[in-house]
Amino acid sequence: MRIIRAPSIGLAHELVIKMILEKGWVLQTEDAEATIEFEEVSLQVDTPMAEPMVSQHSRFQQRFVEQYARDLLQGSHATFEYDYHGRLFGWGERLVADGQPVHIDQIAYIIDKLAMHPTSRRAIAITWNPVIDEKLDACPCLQLIQCILREGRLHMRVIFRSNDMLTAAGANMYALVQLQKSIAEKLGVQCGTYIHVSLIPHIYYLRDIHDIEPFCGKGAVIQPVRDVCRACQKCGRANGV
Repeated sequence: MRIIRAPSIGLAHELVIKMILEKGWVLQTEDAEATIEFEEVSLQVDTPMAEPMVSQHSRFQQRFVEQYARDLLQGSHATFEYDYHGRLFGWGERLVADGQPVHIDQIAYIIDKLAMHPTSRRAIAITWNPVIDEKLDACPCLQLIQCILREGRLHMRVIFRSNDMLTAAGANMYALVQLQKSIAEKLGVQCGTYIHVSLIPHIYYLRDIHDIEPFCGKGAVIQPVRDVCRACQKCGRANGV
């Protein structure tokens, strides 16, 4: 596992994109999409509320990520196959226990668990629901959230089974840090570290080819693997790789 430490989530986002584009390999997914994939990575941010929280190179800037965070924390009226708000605040769709529908607010559980047992290692929330997700084409990437209280700070660790690091990870991190802040405020503590683990980080380099150049700087900032440059064709490097 590669480890990236950065002072903010915005900078962590830029560093992981650089790593994937320069050191990754081409893989076609089961959905026949061309990706640059990389080994598992852990992004460690000691000050998750520090600026920049959004990379200046990302297509999705402050207004978008703020709305994405509100949807995760408060829910959305839009209809999706799944959404993270529902999985975190109302887990159990299509499940029944003791004759009653299952509806578990896992974030309330985390808050109650840590309020009662501040040293607990059991304050976790999951998203995967086998009854639904084994049959979904687009199933949840975020799998687990763990919160711990240490030295008066709330630390959050998240695990993604797979993560679109170019266009999704920035908004993912922003929203999850807002969730961390919300939980910390309810417990009356400050935010601690945020650790974002992606088991299969990747970039859809053909689908999102126009989103790569702002991070790349026409080869001046990042020197991607040859497949990316040949697909991009926005600078002279494409002819030399």
